[in-house]
Amino acid sequence: MRISDALSESWGFAQEALFGKWVRWIMLVISSIIFPIMYGYTVRVMRGNQPVYEEESFFGLFIDGVKLCIINIVYMIIPMLVLFATIGYALFGIIISGKEITINSVLPILGGFITGILIFIFLAIIFGMVGIIGSVRFARTGSMGEAFAIGEIVSTIGRIGWIHYIVSLLALMVVVFILMTVVTIIELMLIIIPVVGWIVGWVLSMFLGPFISLMSSRFYSLLYDSGI
Repeated sequence: MRISDALSESWGFAQEALFGKWVRWIMLVISSIIFPIMYGYTVRVMRGNQPVYEEESFFGLFIDGVKLCIINIVYMIIPMLVLFATIGYALFGIIISGKEITINSVLPILGGFITGILIFIFLAIIFGMVGIIGSVRFARTGSMGEAFAIGEIVSTIGRIGWIHYIVSLLALMVVVFILMTVVTIIELMLIIIPVVGWIVGWVLSMFLGPFISLMSSRFYSLLYDSGI
């Protein structure tokens, strides 16, 4: 499936699920506040079907949401360890140096710190890309173990095509960025209206969250399907 088609289908999926269905949308806004439940809804979407939101078991959604949160946290453990190790090394270097803190004494440590940050960003991107497919595998199989079947995940991405996969995720990020920018501009325009404008702007932001979540989850599901 072409990237434009996948984006269009994902947008249509979220639009069909929410537009004109205010009770459902409000339920998802509330679910976003209790975020494991919203995560549970995204699991349903990544499973490949369109859930009937009003009939879903909130307990089941909560459990699936917690599992998805755990999966995401596990995937970020190594990048976070690298980040903490880098910060710790930089602070330790400053403490044990025993020298007066000057630009010349701090620059080498700062250089190492920046290098560590860059490594963290790189690892976070790699683990994040793998984690997306892992999350879809969990949604499809119901097994958390399948979310960490690295060999199968890499094979799936290989069938999708690494370049196609990366470009697809970038395209989704652009769409999400545009949506958030439009809402931010509207919020800034509403600031001139005391209280009411602030409330309306906040409500717009809250309603945008479920739309982006459903659209993104559907997009991930379509990407996964193109690699199986």
